[in-house]
Amino acid sequence: MNLSEHFTLEELTFSATGARKGIDNTPNMIASANLFRLAAFLEEVRKVIGKPMVVDSGYRSSVLNTMLGSKESSQHRVGAACDFRVGGMTPREICEVIKASDIQFDQLIQELTWVHVSIPNHPNETPRGQMLIIDEKGTRPYA
Repeated sequence: MNLSEHFTLEELTFSATGARKGIDNTPNMIASANLFRLAAFLEEVRKVIGKPMVVDSGYRSSVLNTMLGSKESSQHRVGAACDFRVGGMTPREICEVIKASDIQFDQLIQELTWVHVSIPNHPNETPRGQMLIIDEKGTRPYA
């Protein structure tokens, strides 16, 4: 099912780990609504980057999220976050393009080999614009 021009429900809910372990990763109604908002937001990101994005992780059920070692408060849990890569670009380059744009994100995180980007958990919340780096040195403000 298409959520937007370039993003589908399947790609924003697929997990290789979940499939391998037989974990149901079907989003509830709130997460489903957020995934439509997230897909529209990802279209904006794709436009400023100017290249297709490879989604590594979108929505995660509680069981899957725990299995992946993430916190229950993760925005992935409510369908408001996406981890992705872009061919030919480093995570730093991707973050710099997004940072220089007028896109209103909740979080933008440069990770080891991917970028985490999120929208607010609820449509009426104001995006925080939080930028971080998470790597082998730990978590710190984006600089």
